[in-house]
Amino acid sequence: MKKIVALLPVIFLSTTFLSTGVFARDQIKVVGSSTVYPFVTIVAEKFGKGTKFKTPAIESTGSGGGMKLFCAGVGLQHPDVTNASRRMKEKEFKLCNKNGVTATEFVVGNDGLAFSNNINARKFEISIMHIAAALAEKLPRAGGLEENWLKTWKEVDAFVAGNATGQPLIGLPNTPIRVLVPPPTSGTRDAMGSLFMKNGHKKLGTYADVGKKGAKKLREDGAAIEVGENDNLIIEKLAADEQLFGVFGYSFFDQNRDKVQASIVDGVALNFENIASYKYPGARPLFTYVKREHLGVIPGIKEFFREFISTKALSMDGYLYPAGLVPLSDADFKTETGKLKDFPAVTIK
Repeated sequence: MKKIVALLPVIFLSTTFLSTGVFARDQIKVVGSSTVYPFVTIVAEKFGKGTKFKTPAIESTGSGGGMKLFCAGVGLQHPDVTNASRRMKEKEFKLCNKNGVTATEFVVGNDGLAFSNNINARKFEISIMHIAAALAEKLPRAGGLEENWLKTWKEVDAFVAGNATGQPLIGLPNTPIRVLVPPPTSGTRDAMGSLFMKNGHKKLGTYADVGKKGAKKLREDGAAIEVGENDNLIIEKLAADEQLFGVFGYSFFDQNRDKVQASIVDGVALNFENIASYKYPGARPLFTYVKREHLGVIPGIKEFFREFISTKALSMDGYLYPAGLVPLSDADFKTETGKLKDFPAVTIK
């Protein structure tokens, strides 16, 4: 009993020191999206060199993985910031609330999903209908739903022409469907599910057949090949195989134009202008979230975001533009910089 009593002051003092910040972490911890990772890494390096604060520690966990870590709680063991290539989901927002976490949401720029293949292969000009038909878990046939039986792009061409009103054959080749896709934890996978798969089913006329949940599901017979949170690995595989396709963000495509090319989708090329205007069907915003409970506790968080959400980083003349980040409109940029004053709490419904 004496030993237990003797330990109590030590435990109390340790807790007090942690709560008052005496033993607080002096390095910002950032997790999340592999798409946002290159951009936030550049910002972190600039921040570390140009201020009195340590360079933030950045970990690429994927958007879903980052949200899980970020929303797990408040305290030194939990990350301060998470990045995402899609918006925080309602279930993630509820998890944050459950664990006492409130967040400020910043939109940092725009991106577009590349449907890409080897630079020396045939360049595809397809629609989101073709992508949805090629990768769907199930498709309608004979009054019911069947596991996706389409094996080649030529078969996809015929299926789309036979189901979409006014859609002609476009002469896709008789080559196997093999597409590298991000894992389920990835924000790019979520965006792909909404922008290419769900919207593709709607345009094709198969959405009512496959249903809301089924519209985003990918086949599991080897045609859709899951890879980890490493877009560079996708680039390497595409460079080595002319019949392979891959889905990833614009910045990785932009930085590897000597190895890969992007398909024209719905008649729109993947480029800066079409992403910025949202004419490209795979255009999407990119996000970062800061834990409000850590502001003023972990040194440098506010200063880091003033570096990140700034003209020198995010504008057309900013240092992230050459890295492939498509800037926000002037109006949207003004909205985001306005949040730096009081870091308002986001609400997700």
